[in-house]
Amino acid sequence: MRSTVSHIAKEAGVSPATVDRVLNGREGVRARTRDIVMEVATRLGYFGPVTSQNQSAIRMEFILPAGNNTFMLMLRKYLFEEAAAYGGINASLHLIEAFDPENLSHKLRELEDKTDGVALVALDHPIVREAINHLASTGIRVATLVSDISSVNKIGYVGIDNRASGRLAGLLMGRFLGDDKEHGTAIFIGSSAYRGHEEREMGFRSILAQDFPLLNIVEIIPVGEDRDRAYEAARRLLDTRSVGGIYNIGSGNQGIGRALRETKSGRDIVFIGHDLTDATRMMLLDRTMDAVIDQNPRVEAREAVKLLVSAVRGSKEPEYLPRLQVIFRENIPTY
Repeated sequence: MRSTVSHIAKEAGVSPATVDRVLNGREGVRARTRDIVMEVATRLGYFGPVTSQNQSAIRMEFILPAGNNTFMLMLRKYLFEEAAAYGGINASLHLIEAFDPENLSHKLRELEDKTDGVALVALDHPIVREAINHLASTGIRVATLVSDISSVNKIGYVGIDNRASGRLAGLLMGRFLGDDKEHGTAIFIGSSAYRGHEEREMGFRSILAQDFPLLNIVEIIPVGEDRDRAYEAARRLLDTRSVGGIYNIGSGNQGIGRALRETKSGRDIVFIGHDLTDATRMMLLDRTMDAVIDQNPRVEAREAVKLLVSAVRGSKEPEYLPRLQVIFRENIPTY
């Protein structure tokens, strides 16, 4: 039987409310307390069956951003499910508060001599690249997940082609809006520190310039992966500018959707975003969103675990780029 929040709280010496905040990626918990709660939750089997400690078990670490990004919460769940299903793995999760390069680099260096493999959502920054290369030089296998990083000693990348996904978003936007007159479009971006977000923006710009010259990008709005900030920015945009389309590169779909629902012309604005979640599913159904470009987190989790296990055991798996899928109101899958 899976451990309960109350059991974890008792073992960790914190309140159930604190455990709930940590397990659901909410802020307001000190980094040390978060680490203790995650260690206890993992040990007690909250994320799935725990392999007994023995020399043949593979030690595997997952490093993801803290916060309430629904896609990351789903990915976290699937990583542990896949590790448990694979067998012979002792998996641990590390959530990085305010997912910044210094915190991420520090966590990577802490793992030296303590693990066999690491899968991380990478930030493209010199100190992160240096930390990855140092970890790899000690024999630890490192794989990037969701957002890639170049010029590092890694065994592979598991995630979509983000530049292609940006071009796909641009193609959809152009076809939805048409090329008979000029339209203003706005880009909401989570963080340019993610290479994946930067690549999506590049792809979107590229196809608009190439195939849809009457679609103009009137504003690029950083929202820091925060749905409340996305809501406020969307309200300001809708109150001050006339736009025909919004492309959201990262998280914050719920905030943008809320702003569109509150605006009379919201239903006339084409809204394209990423990742099928319960929230984006409902926004497709009520026509707040027009299209969602999905990357299947269950598949990514499976491939990341398989890639690391193979590398640790001395064999080699090819990198895997999950297929891009466009979800409309009429083809929402059941997973």
